[in-house]
Amino acid sequence: MKTEDRLQFFELDLPDSDIVYYPAFVERRQADEYFRYFLNNCSWQQDDIRVFGKTYPQPRLTALFGNNGKSYSYSNIVMKPHPFDQKLLEIKVDLDKMAQLNFTTCLMNLYRDGSDSNGWHADDEKELGINPVIASVSLGQERIFHLRHKKRKELKKSILLEHGSLLLMRGVTQHFWVHQIPKSKKPMNPRINLTFRIIK
Repeated sequence: MKTEDRLQFFELDLPDSDIVYYPAFVERRQADEYFRYFLNNCSWQQDDIRVFGKTYPQPRLTALFGNNGKSYSYSNIVMKPHPFDQKLLEIKVDLDKMAQLNFTTCLMNLYRDGSDSNGWHADDEKELGINPVIASVSLGQERIFHLRHKKRKELKKSILLEHGSLLLMRGVTQHFWVHQIPKSKKPMNPRINLTFRIIK
């Protein structure tokens, strides 16, 4: 990773939030390598989710990795972590250094095409603590990321998450904002999203 490129960032000027975007956190050639590796070597799974009393296959594939053996629960899904492998540890070391934290867990999402998505939600599960830090690394297809204030519905923001980028959400962000990756009717290649977090 090129240090000078990795450190270029801009802050999202949104109330009740602390969100920073790094467009080139992972150098492109390295990002290409990571994408191919995770696509072909992760134990991807597709869980069922329950929405309004009906059960559906989750519209993306997931995999959970961690270094403390603790499971992660969301939307009535309980995931058990695989140990971090060398590639994930490489990214984690850089993230830990930048954020001055020790991330314990990585929830990975595979969006196979434009019909895969992630609905409106906040990463506010109780095992993440009071003000969780979420570090989201994007690999592969660029996708639109929507933010919407929970109380002031007119406050919205959309950004394009680029290949090799990092979106860092801190502080009270998850208390006041929800986010989503919407479906797209445009032809889309696969995207892998690495969401690092700390499970207490």
